[in-house]
Amino acid sequence: MKPLFTLLASSLVSASLFSSLSIADDDTSAWQHTVDQAAGQTVYWNAWGGADNINAYIEWVADRVAEDYQIQLKHVRIQDTANTVSRVLAEKTAGKDTDGSVDLIWINGENFRAMKENGLLYGPFSESLPNYKAYVDPKARLSLTQDFGTAVDGMESPWGMAQVIFMHDTQTLSKPPKSMRELLDYAKNHPGRITYPEPPQFLGSTFLKQALHELTPNPELLLKAVSEVNFERATQPLWAFLDELHPVAWRRGAVFPSSSEEMMRLLDDREIDIALSFDVSAASVQIEQGNLPDTVRSYVLSQGTIGNTHFVAIPYNSDAKEAAQVVANFLLSPEAQAYKQHPTVWGDMTVLDYASLDNEQKARFDDLPKGIATLSVDELGTTLPEPHSTWMEALESAWRERYAQ
Repeated sequence: MKPLFTLLASSLVSASLFSSLSIADDDTSAWQHTVDQAAGQTVYWNAWGGADNINAYIEWVADRVAEDYQIQLKHVRIQDTANTVSRVLAEKTAGKDTDGSVDLIWINGENFRAMKENGLLYGPFSESLPNYKAYVDPKARLSLTQDFGTAVDGMESPWGMAQVIFMHDTQTLSKPPKSMRELLDYAKNHPGRITYPEPPQFLGSTFLKQALHELTPNPELLLKAVSEVNFERATQPLWAFLDELHPVAWRRGAVFPSSSEEMMRLLDDREIDIALSFDVSAASVQIEQGNLPDTVRSYVLSQGTIGNTHFVAIPYNSDAKEAAQVVANFLLSPEAQAYKQHPTVWGDMTVLDYASLDNEQKARFDDLPKGIATLSVDELGTTLPEPHSTWMEALESAWRERYAQ
């Protein structure tokens, strides 16, 4: 006869195993119910539509979820996510708590904070997605759980990683400036050859944050809300820098490019010497498409460049919440993540934990070609954290007061 404590221990192990299996079965059953409910639903996905390769990727996603899940995914191409946030807020103010016009939104930063603070989001949902649980390690990087300083709390699902890169044509500029101070010196020595997108275009605003991170004496203050710091003192070096840059910038700082795409066109036309992007494979993609010469290369600044995670979220009044979750889950599949990271598809970096993948899944990433102008993870160097989301609006407002024509 077994001792009593052995029987008790055996019973406890069996009970624990049975409980774990029951929880797993419940999770599987709940997700299958979500998938079943999603079939036949239409998801209106509001996502930035300013790049042909990204639009093509979203079309591929639409084809895949239609084939596998009988979901109709409609890409609503937008230029400013803030306008979509305002639309959802207007619907809530009008009492339209069902049948909302937005079912999924590509989002991060201050737009996520605005939706969260105004109760415009459905969730938490992301940490319950099967592919999130299987492949995402939330401890791998702060930006997976803190979106520009705002706690994610499962209210949005990670989709990709971005980092600021600079581009130059090696045929005309062999040694590009590797700091903001060097950039200013270059602009002074080569008037009209340097510019940046006009804020509040997101890359233009990011240029301000990138410069501020390098120029301010206490960059750690950028992680705090603007209300907690002396904004004028912290930003004074930035405005001094821009005051010197604009008179020697492209079109003397009276006009600014509207986007990264326009900067790359200007680089191709040799009107400017340096372009910017938040897409690490942008140069390779444009070379592949014949929009940039194959002598263009990417680089980052010596002290690093700003990087972040971007997400998808579901508005509170969506009537296609099940299908939106299925789409978000598909976006986290190794198939979708590897295809997105292909340098001539998009080149957007994955949010998946490589160690969590099986050998076949790892091979999807291992076999990806490296774009001719795409930097490796090591070459991307130090990833600087995004300032707290409150800095974005404060910087944009201060910039408009000083420089908007």
